[in-house]
Amino acid sequence: MRVDLFDFELPQDRIALRPAEPRDAARLLLVRHGEAFADRVVHDLPDLLEPGDVMVFNDTRVIPAQLKGVRQRGEASAAVEATLHMRVGPERWMAFLRPAKRVRVGERIRFGHSGELCLAGTLNATVVEKGEAGEALLEFDLSGPALDDALHTVGHIPLPPYIAARRVDDEKDRADYQTIYAREEGAVAAPTAGLHFTPDLMDRLEARGIEKRFVTLHVGAGTFLPVKADDTDAHRMHAEIGHVDAVTAEALNAARARGARIVAVGTTSLRLLESATDETGRVAPWSGATDIFITPGYRFRAVDILMTNFHLPRSTLFMLVSAFCGLERMQAAYRHAIESGYRFYSYGDSSLLSRHPQ
Repeated sequence: MRVDLFDFELPQDRIALRPAEPRDAARLLLVRHGEAFADRVVHDLPDLLEPGDVMVFNDTRVIPAQLKGVRQRGEASAAVEATLHMRVGPERWMAFLRPAKRVRVGERIRFGHSGELCLAGTLNATVVEKGEAGEALLEFDLSGPALDDALHTVGHIPLPPYIAARRVDDEKDRADYQTIYAREEGAVAAPTAGLHFTPDLMDRLEARGIEKRFVTLHVGAGTFLPVKADDTDAHRMHAEIGHVDAVTAEALNAARARGARIVAVGTTSLRLLESATDETGRVAPWSGATDIFITPGYRFRAVDILMTNFHLPRSTLFMLVSAFCGLERMQAAYRHAIESGYRFYSYGDSSLLSRHPQ
């Protein structure tokens, strides 16, 4: 499909730079098949679902994956920034470098709080390979838990570029850009639909008889990359690592067998579930990398309802929600959201989408 079909104009003042407080005070656009759009708030969620529904949350935990450093070449030095996006070994990460063209394979980069060339508070890496679009393979001097500890010391929370371009990250982001149920470290971007949940909301969902299940998809920075191709067939997705355990898979299959609806909290949960589900609709235990790319025409196997924030124009995620609800329906929903003052993107408001009949 032509990528320009998924374009739209978004005023800059609709981009949220901070989340709503409290988290569940964010607005929620209800998009149901055959019904008019309804403006609600996330706090209403238990009343918008049915007892027996199963919500699937992504329990990945964001790490401080934004690194600032210095590349030394003889007497000359230059600032380099790296955004880690997928771990490929105990000491190796795939990363996006900036500026990438000036960095050579074999060169050393010293990362630190501000990139200073000092011994304390730094983390050294070697550029092992370079790929397309600024991507590189970095091998760090530290490995495993020692590397994880160092990243927490020298790294920054990897705010999305549309926020980072307008303000620097701060200590508040370390809490704001993390779900309350985050457990498994490895993401470099938050599963943002989950940012709206509070302990009280989780308790009220349970009291309503709504089941909660957890999967893990370590969201990569590739989620923010624009689609530069003119046609969706020419776009390459970056892979992300995910896991669905056997207990969760069987619980979802049992829910489906009794006629319950599966509610994915976020596109990350949906993409992982669709990767783990076969053509008959059965979810299997699953672990590995997924680069699933969902566009209109895709037949959904696992998910009935999707809770998700508002996405970038021409993005793979806007393509996904257009596949879920229909392109014209989502174009109309986004027009309504813009005209009604909804806040967009990672720290913005949310939507609850019912799948278009297939």
